[in-house]
Amino acid sequence: MKNPKIRFKGYTDDWEQRKFNEVFDGLQNNTLSRADLNYESGMIKNVHYGDVLIKFGDYIDASRTELPYITDDVKAEKFKGSFLRDGDIIIADTAEDDTVGKCTEIQGSEGLKLLSGLHTIPCRPKQKYGSKYMGYYINSPAYHSQLKPLMQGIKVTSISKSALQDTDMFIPKSVDEQTIIGKYFADLDRLITLHQRKYEQTKLLKKYMLQKMFPQNGEKVPEIRFDGFTDDWEQRKLGNVASSFEYGLNAAAKEYDGENKYIRITDIDDNTHEFLSDNLTSPDIDLTDAKNYKLIERDILFARTGASVGKSYIYRDSDGVVYYAGFLIRARIKEEYDVEFVFQNTLTDRYNKYIAVTSQRSGQPGVNAQEYSNFEIQVPESEEQTKIGCYFRNLDHLITLHQRKYEELQKIKKFMLQNMFV
Repeated sequence: MKNPKIRFKGYTDDWEQRKFNEVFDGLQNNTLSRADLNYESGMIKNVHYGDVLIKFGDYIDASRTELPYITDDVKAEKFKGSFLRDGDIIIADTAEDDTVGKCTEIQGSEGLKLLSGLHTIPCRPKQKYGSKYMGYYINSPAYHSQLKPLMQGIKVTSISKSALQDTDMFIPKSVDEQTIIGKYFADLDRLITLHQRKYEQTKLLKKYMLQKMFPQNGEKVPEIRFDGFTDDWEQRKLGNVASSFEYGLNAAAKEYDGENKYIRITDIDDNTHEFLSDNLTSPDIDLTDAKNYKLIERDILFARTGASVGKSYIYRDSDGVVYYAGFLIRARIKEEYDVEFVFQNTLTDRYNKYIAVTSQRSGQPGVNAQEYSNFEIQVPESEEQTKIGCYFRNLDHLITLHQRKYEELQKIKKFMLQNMFV
C-alpha cells in the first residue's frame, strides 16, 4: 500500500486506495450562463466554473465568499435536490488548459441555498471526511496527474464525469489525519494570502507616496513633507546631479566564476529593481583593464534599449563585485546628492512618462546617455533628500520582504502538496 513521504507524527496506518466512484456520489449541476446570474438579490446562490478555475482556492467558505444569485428562482428550484452542503466537491470540467479538473470544497454552507453551475461536476462524499482534505487532495499533483491523459480537446480542454469514475484516490484511514492535513494547508494558504496582501498594500502605499512626496506639475514643493522643511525645491537635470554617464562592457556572459558578477538588463528585477541572484554570470573578458566598468556606491544603472528601456537599478555593497553590460548606462551620482533620493525619482510616473516619450524610435525603443542626462528632477536641501530616500528605501525593504515570504510559502506549499499526498 502506498503512503506519503511526509506525515504528521503519530499516524502510521496505511492509506486506503479507492476508486473515485467509491468515494463520491454525483449531484446535478445547472447550465445557467453568467447572463442568468446577478450579485444583487435572489434566493439561491450559484458556483460558476470560471470562479472555480480562477477565483476560488482549494475550498471556499460560502458564508463569506461573494457568490452570484440565480436571477430566476423558478429555474433554480428545479435543482433543489442538489443543494450543496459542507464537504461537497465542485470540479470544473472545462478550461482552456490543463487546469481542467480543478476543484473547490464547500464549507460554511449552513443556512444557504447553493447550487453548482455550468461546466461543473458536483460530488458528495459517501461518508464524512476531514474538513478541507478532499479539496486539497484533488487539486494536488498526486491526484491531478491522473486526469491529464483523460482530458479531451485542443483549444478548450474538458473532462467527463464518466472519465473521473475510475481514477484512484488514496485516503488516510483516520479522519483526524485527514483533518490535520486539511488544516495544515488551510493555515499555509492564510499565510500566503497575508503576505500577498501586505505586498500589494505596501506597493500601493509606495505608489501613492511617490506621487505625494515629489512635486507634481511644475509645483516647487510636494503635497506631503517631513516636519521642519519648508523651502522650495530646485530643478536640476540628471546631468547636473551625476558626475558622469558611461556605457557598459561590450562582452558576452560566461559561467559565474564565484567572484565577479555581470549585470545585464535581464538581471534587474522588473518589480523590485534589485539584482537577481538566481542565475549569476561573469563577464567573458579579461577584467584587468575593466576597472571602470566595476560598480561602486552611488552608481545607478539605466537600461538603454529594448522593451525594458528606462528600467533602473541602484548598486549596493551587498551585491558584491559587479560589472555592468553594454546595454546599460551608468550614472555616477555626485557626493552632494543623496543617491537613494535620486534613484527613487526614477520610479515615479513622471520619469515613466519621460521615458515613454523619449524612447520613441523608428525601430527598437531606446534612450541614450545624453537623453538620460536631460531628465529633470526637483531637489530639496540635503537633509530632506536623505529623509525621503531613507523612507522609500524602508518601504522597498518591506515590499521585498513580503514578496520573498510569499514566494517562499508558495514553494513550501508546492513541495508539501507533492509529498503529503499519494
